[in-house]
Amino acid sequence: MERALARSRDRFPETRNTGRRRIRLMIVDDSTVARAVLSRMVESDPVFEITAVAGTAEDAIEALGECNVDIVVLDLEMPGAGGLKSIPRIIAAAGGAKVMIVSSLADDGAEQTVAALALGAADTMPKPGTGRFNGKFSEVLLGKLKALGYSAQPVPARTAAENGDGYLYLRAAPTDPIDILAIGASTGGIHALGALFNNLPKRIGVPILVTQHLPIPFMSVFARQLGVVAGREALVAEDGMLLARDRILVAPGDAHLTLDPTPGGAVVRLTHGRSSSGCMPSVDPMFASVGAIFGAGALGVVLTGMGRDGVEGSTRLVACGGSILAQNEGSCAVWGMPRAVLEAGLASAVLPPEKIARRIASRTEEQPRANKR
Repeated sequence: MERALARSRDRFPETRNTGRRRIRLMIVDDSTVARAVLSRMVESDPVFEITAVAGTAEDAIEALGECNVDIVVLDLEMPGAGGLKSIPRIIAAAGGAKVMIVSSLADDGAEQTVAALALGAADTMPKPGTGRFNGKFSEVLLGKLKALGYSAQPVPARTAAENGDGYLYLRAAPTDPIDILAIGASTGGIHALGALFNNLPKRIGVPILVTQHLPIPFMSVFARQLGVVAGREALVAEDGMLLARDRILVAPGDAHLTLDPTPGGAVVRLTHGRSSSGCMPSVDPMFASVGAIFGAGALGVVLTGMGRDGVEGSTRLVACGGSILAQNEGSCAVWGMPRAVLEAGLASAVLPPEKIARRIASRTEEQPRANKR
């Protein structure tokens, strides 16, 4: 197999009108044609610089010891160790760079796709030719790459939620026992959820709801893998389901996961209305309904993801007496959703997933059974 490693010409010394340096990419694919096509796509935008290309995961890992990149664009089908099994090694060698999977295996419902996300890939999309994006593959790919690349180049936030010294406010952190845990996530969320549940006690005694932005065919695979990682039952939510302690209910890809109060306890209601964030499923309706029913017993967690989904729902959850924990910037694939919640003055803590797990545990382990719903 031909080893391909080359540094690009610096055709655009500086990205115009952004105040940011260019986003540095490495493209890893065993196909010479694929490398050439992807290179032409990204080089058409002056935001990007191709720092290196490689034909195998092993070559990529070696090259990462000699160059700095922001994003590794990685195929899964390659000779040698292959892309999937090499993701953890590539992430370690890349020193904080994000991994974007572009592969024919990254198809709807593919086990490999969810596995790649669980191993630390920030995002995935299928290679051109599938017709998935109706000729807009380049536009979608560049949009995803910009979101990931800019997240590695933080811009200081200045908002109305700051105090006079320029620091963002954190709300008082409650210590009372909780009655329900609701988690929202998007880009990079599967890996973050894995880190959170790996550090959460196997029994916390409260129901768990999860809204993760994924296409519909991924959901059953995602729920199954999440259940294995979390060490507890995880199901795709269905309308009318009752809540159960320590069971995870996952929002389906085509509906918002909300709750309705009934004499027998809260039940699942799947809704399909447009959310203010435009996401389907959206974190906002889930948080809002959880806050309305459980009040101060509601705890929401906002993990990595682009956009502002979760802000409106967090506002309503907090207004009902509940509290919000947000993932910190350093551990996020994209610090969009958590940042928006923080800037709105809604977060009680900003932590990496493993510390979020400890904070959750501190509010559940001593909870009297009489308080459980």
